[in-house]
Amino acid sequence: MSLVVEDAADQDDHDWLLDEVREAFAPGGLLSRADDHFQPREAQTRMATAIAQALQARSVLAVEAGTGVGKTYAYLAPLLLSGQRCLISTATKSLQDQLFARDLPRVAKALGLPVRTALLKGRGSYLCPHRLEQARQDGQLPDRWAVRALARVETWSHTTTTGDMAEVEGLDERSPVIPLVTSTRENCLGSECPKFRGCYVMQARREAMQADVVVVNHHLFFADLSLRDTGVAELLPSVDAVVFDEAHQLGEAGVQFLGSSLGTAQLMDLARDLLAVGLSQARGLKPWQQLAADIEQGARELRLVVAGKLRGAVRLRWDERSELPEFQAAMLAAGEACEAAAQALQDLSDVGPDVDKLHERAAELAERIDNFSHPEPAGQVRWIDLSTHQARLSESPLDIRDTMREQVEGASRAWIFTSATLGDDDDLSWFTQQAGLDDAHTLRVGSPFNYPEHARVYVPQGFPRPSDPAHGAAVARLAARCAHALGGRCFVLTTTLRALHTIKEALAPLLDEVDAFSEAPIELLVQGQAPKRALLASFLAQPRSVLVGSASFWEGIDVPGDALQCVIIDKLPFPPPNDPLVEARGKALQAMGLDPFKDYFIPEAAVALKQGAGRLIRSETDRGLLVVCDPRLRSMNYGKRLLAALPPMAQLDTEAEAMAWLGSLRVSDKDPG
Repeated sequence: MSLVVEDAADQDDHDWLLDEVREAFAPGGLLSRADDHFQPREAQTRMATAIAQALQARSVLAVEAGTGVGKTYAYLAPLLLSGQRCLISTATKSLQDQLFARDLPRVAKALGLPVRTALLKGRGSYLCPHRLEQARQDGQLPDRWAVRALARVETWSHTTTTGDMAEVEGLDERSPVIPLVTSTRENCLGSECPKFRGCYVMQARREAMQADVVVVNHHLFFADLSLRDTGVAELLPSVDAVVFDEAHQLGEAGVQFLGSSLGTAQLMDLARDLLAVGLSQARGLKPWQQLAADIEQGARELRLVVAGKLRGAVRLRWDERSELPEFQAAMLAAGEACEAAAQALQDLSDVGPDVDKLHERAAELAERIDNFSHPEPAGQVRWIDLSTHQARLSESPLDIRDTMREQVEGASRAWIFTSATLGDDDDLSWFTQQAGLDDAHTLRVGSPFNYPEHARVYVPQGFPRPSDPAHGAAVARLAARCAHALGGRCFVLTTTLRALHTIKEALAPLLDEVDAFSEAPIELLVQGQAPKRALLASFLAQPRSVLVGSASFWEGIDVPGDALQCVIIDKLPFPPPNDPLVEARGKALQAMGLDPFKDYFIPEAAVALKQGAGRLIRSETDRGLLVVCDPRLRSMNYGKRLLAALPPMAQLDTEAEAMAWLGSLRVSDKDPG
């Protein structure tokens, strides 16, 4: 149900929280006095007032807040002023760090409130002193870079007070050392660990239980509901309010963690730990090398069967592999290897906690393999994710409806969900329906930015359709023309990795051509060349460049100013119809008498398109051009709905108009951007 916030001003003047919130956001209020750059915004105040109402009523509120509203301050100020104990969850660990280290302290200081805060991550984010000691003694590292990384971690371990691995400078988040020096639910020894008194995971949980505001992430939230391993389950009953920032990512995060999974990497980790612990603590008592080799062989065979002739990252339907005799044989071999290891370890239960934990892991993996060897339960969907390094079998519910409804109805507390993109209608039905929030109040507040004056959208006419083999090269040629008109300063966002590679290959030689304004070629930056942060740093340092990125660059990227003035999207971001989850959701909608394309594919595309377009205008003075290289936006009836979902940008009809607009935006290559 939509929330009419304008009526809030007519409510009881003695409503102290609403009064304090309005005063804090008013001109000359606490926030203005604390920050010279703070500008009171009507949309932000509306959002903050609505959240104050939800906090007092302990109700459910979903808020879509356009770019520039300042949604973080809009929920932090009412939360802190209310004095209620709260849990805040955001989409990623980097956003979690930013919220905890920057935004939360700023708002608390501005409001003059002493607030105890805590940051809680998954156990894989914290150093495990016991496993660090094991890694040091084991010495089985893949290369000299891993040896150096381990030395860096060990040096840092003597000075850290939190054990948060994010503190280690220069440590790549993909480093093979990280799983060696952190714990998982499977290998953590708990209170039997010899280093338990110095456990950073337990320290973080104790601090969270004592804090007024605890910052977590969506994956952690759902992992705990499923596994009860992260401390959130203990914390949740004690809070008065829960806020989900970047709530549009809740559904996918929940689906990942509410089911079960079996990865070949888990089997390889078990084999590695089995060999290390067996040889160090029970040498000669069991054939550790053979037991570990059998598990490793089972994992390798399973991955080879899943991969077949495929390369790269692929999601497969369950029945594409599960009915193959070689798949069933690989599952049987892996299960028998785990059972053999579990039996060997059970015979040595008096050796120590490491051996006991390995027994639990081996037995659990054997049971999981057995479960995946039988048909999935009703209401669940299975699929297989194949990556460069592993095959992962997954089983999950289709959505988070039942889980969220159970949580929301379980206790009297406020639930706040917010994002820049929660749907394309006033009821925010794309989000509320999949999250089971049928009775939630909803509010949409638009961006305060002047899109009609500062932004344009161009859909090229006569362009190849996305199904045309010539489409990728045509996107590259248009992107090159835009880049030369601007002197770089472009993002090209692709909907698939395949399109990314096609466009990259066609674009590279075109950018090498010298334009009329400069003797220097335009640099091409491509996802995968370097970590995401490094690519963005290069783009900001040298705006005379074009960055080509896929899924991870569609959101969470903030490039204000002249450095980014053109965003080119290769095609409409419809969900891939052959994705097992997408296919299952479509069938479920059909069974309910609904139209999967109208009720699922179009809303999904609208939300994703808004996210991609949101990279363009990031401040009041930003100006830019959005290019969508998909003629269906003009030719199909649903195109009007998708265009209406975008911010109110004026449309350009011809390429000449688009180039003229870019020419008016162009800044000197000597400008810092």
